Amino acid sequence: MPSTLHTFAQPRLRLLSLALAGMSLAGSAFAQTYTPGPITPAVDQAYAKLAASPQVQKLLDGVKADHERALGDLKALTEIPAPPFKEKARAEFFLSRLQALGLKDAYLDKEGNAIGIRKGTGHGPKLVVSAHLDTVFPEGTDVTVKEKDGRLYAPGISDDTRGLAVLLSWLKVLNDNQVQTVGDLVFVGNVGEEELGNLRGMKALFRDHPDIDGMVGLEPDEGVRVTVQGTGSHRYEVTFRGPGGHSFGAFGTPSAIHAMGRAIARIGDVRTPANPKTTFTVGKVDGGTSVNSIAGDARMTIDIRSNGSAELLAAEQQILDAVRDGVADENRRWNSDKLSYQTRLIGDRPAGATPLDGRIVQAAVRAIRGAGREPRLSGSSTDANVPLSLGIPAVILGSGGKTGGFHARDEWFDPKDAWQGAQISLTAVLGMVGVEGVTEPLLEKRAAGR
Repeated sequence: MPSTLHTFAQPRLRLLSLALAGMSLAGSAFAQTYTPGPITPAVDQAYAKLAASPQVQKLLDGVKADHERALGDLKALTEIPAPPFKEKARAEFFLSRLQALGLKDAYLDKEGNAIGIRKGTGHGPKLVVSAHLDTVFPEGTDVTVKEKDGRLYAPGISDDTRGLAVLLSWLKVLNDNQVQTVGDLVFVGNVGEEELGNLRGMKALFRDHPDIDGMVGLEPDEGVRVTVQGTGSHRYEVTFRGPGGHSFGAFGTPSAIHAMGRAIARIGDVRTPANPKTTFTVGKVDGGTSVNSIAGDARMTIDIRSNGSAELLAAEQQILDAVRDGVADENRRWNSDKLSYQTRLIGDRPAGATPLDGRIVQAAVRAIRGAGREPRLSGSSTDANVPLSLGIPAVILGSGGKTGGFHARDEWFDPKDAWQGAQISLTAVLGMVGVEGVTEPLLEKRAAGR
């Protein structure tokens, strides 16, 4: 059965090959870490000017001073449940905070994203700064924040609620210190990052706002990670159907579960490249009615991932061929044509990458080094996948603070000195959009209509 055509597939093939051409892989192929390129004089000078600016230093001091208040936002947001596809209550609270902090025209879009624009002086780039609203935890999960030994514990407190709180803190201190950026800052609390959300919030944002010039997303990290590679994924649900029957009386009838087993065995033999890292797994199976029945139905879900678009599509095709052939094997075994199957695409995250010599990567690297730390460049599946697949510069930076237990009920966040990471990421952003009277934007405006 042929694979489904995907909206982002064709641009990915061209964009990823262009982006990876400038990358130098460090470490093992499975680590998928990258070596930063040299910092150009223009980028270096811009951050030197920011570091020397009393206005900017006062702003960064404001981030530290706002730390305790920001923890209040963090706790309030964390205790508003936001399961996948049910982020509305948290989105409305985040929206109310954007509005209270000066973005009176902030709104919820049709997909459920909370969006507010802090205008620059004009003629500068438009940069999205974002964090995702949703968590992986289902309805009914206790999301009460608990404190123990200086840490805050609650499901989703760091992934990605901490990022939302940092965005609100940035907005407050920018306004309190009357710092005027040259470019526009688009504050976004987006839906659909986790599980089968399929990045629907980011897909809607970049579909509806073609004038966006770049994106910086926040995710848990102390402040040294820079995500430059978007790992793409396709997920399928496969349903097998046959006539079924009694295990003794109808013996000789093809079994949906046996066909699924044959398909899984063939999938297990699929070979994928180590570089770019490409993986797959059959993550869930179920079906049948009883131990003494020939199964009339069965289902499985498949996850396919890759750091390369062409490799993702190639692995997908091999796996779909394996499903087809497994069903054919089961029908052939019993000289039948009664067994059939259907595939349904349930997950589609486009792949992409940003060149290591791109301004947005250089800016992030220079800001981190300016704070006396060494950046770690890597790849993963994040909201940045969408702009990267479209050729729009994007990185994911750290929201600050030590964290752990991601996607577990005992997820934790250590607020000690977490403001330092928030300062670093904000510094990176300031260089990208420019500060009036201090620096011009490093992020370039994209050509109209691109």
